Amino acid sequence: MDPMRKWKVLSRIVDAGLVAVVRADNLDQAKRIAEACYRGGVAAIEITYTVPGATKVIEELAATYEPEEMIIGAGTVLDPETARIAILAGAQYVVSPSLNLETLKLCNRYQVPCMPGISDVQSVISALEYGADIVKLFPGELYGPKAIQAFKGPIPQALFMPTGGVSLDNVEEWIKAGAVAVGVGGSLTGGAKTGDYASIEALAKQFIIKIQKARREG
Repeated sequence: MDPMRKWKVLSRIVDAGLVAVVRADNLDQAKRIAEACYRGGVAAIEITYTVPGATKVIEELAATYEPEEMIIGAGTVLDPETARIAILAGAQYVVSPSLNLETLKLCNRYQVPCMPGISDVQSVISALEYGADIVKLFPGELYGPKAIQAFKGPIPQALFMPTGGVSLDNVEEWIKAGAVAVGVGGSLTGGAKTGDYASIEALAKQFIIKIQKARREG
């Protein structure tokens, strides 16, 4: 195992600034969404454990793409057992909707980045104490971009990735507020419901352009 893998994965997520959150009705749809996002330039794909056969999706994507091509993560991970299954299947990072300290400990044991969901100051501090490098502000739509600035008042060292409610209309605002990356689900992948995977590819490109623009403008 590459001892620098964890830092390479984190660096690529931050450099790209966009994690595609994949929720789907079946394995084939999930793979097609992931592939459309990849064609659109998305480096990090998060396969959520609400997808039927999520472990199989992770395995097949990991067997198809090199780590330098696609960073495959596991999302909606609620416990350390699921995290370990995902890591063995090829997941290179783990994302949770809430803070589960045992999941964080397991991921740190195997030097796999873990981004736990947080919604209050104590959760942020606990996540940092247990080794989280990036915390997931979730659900983002309940808080809005100003929440990042509010959290950074007492905890300036925390790095945030909002997920939920991030769209083309507000992604620049999130980045300018201090998000190091954003997790985007339905507003990016919604075309899959009608089989319009070309729209997912096009939207991915637009998200990346807007993230880069927001970073240039600060």
